[in-house]
Amino acid sequence: MNAVIKHWEERLQKIVLVVGRIALAYLFFTQLWWKTPPTFGCPPDFKFTAADANGKLQRTSGLCDWIGVESVWSQRARPILAANLDNKGGPEIAIDIGFIAKGNGAFLDAFVKPNIRWFGYAVFGMEAFIFVSLFFGLFSRLGGLIAIAQSAQLWIGLAGIGNPLEWEWSYNLMVVLSFLVFAFAPGRIFGLDTLVRPRLTAAAEKGNKLAGLLVWLT
Repeated sequence: MNAVIKHWEERLQKIVLVVGRIALAYLFFTQLWWKTPPTFGCPPDFKFTAADANGKLQRTSGLCDWIGVESVWSQRARPILAANLDNKGGPEIAIDIGFIAKGNGAFLDAFVKPNIRWFGYAVFGMEAFIFVSLFFGLFSRLGGLIAIAQSAQLWIGLAGIGNPLEWEWSYNLMVVLSFLVFAFAPGRIFGLDTLVRPRLTAAAEKGNKLAGLLVWLT
């Protein structure tokens, strides 16, 4: 009986990992189409969303819109992991990430915005790679690593902002799921990594250092 239970537990764990991997892949797939090259959904003049004198957002479109939103909110209060327990007589819990958000905003303003016509390809390319990697289970740990970077940047820039209202836990859970994919490399269960790893392992055992690194990323 214990052997049967263990067998089904292992099978369940594998199924859940594959489902999580494909779900994260599909999430990034759905976000490709509003920022396709060469305009990335931006207006013809690549104008970014900004705040007027009253602090109201003047929205544009596409990648220029959301980069602008991140830039504006980098200068505003940014509490995250908030738990408002006032109605129960408890404390209000939150962590202020304003200093990290300001650094993100400075990077966007100084580097991303002036170079959006080519940097947009980097954003689109990273998200397209995450989709391909995780959907097909090819270099799935590398896909998870890039998903961590992309999800963390979105988390810093957008989690919990008030206008437009962005539910913080959408971004929290993206980061957590990306870490799980990175840690467990689920392409090794039901993906192309099952075909790639033996070849890379054989090459690594012969002294190929690049193959050794690639084995770890599958």
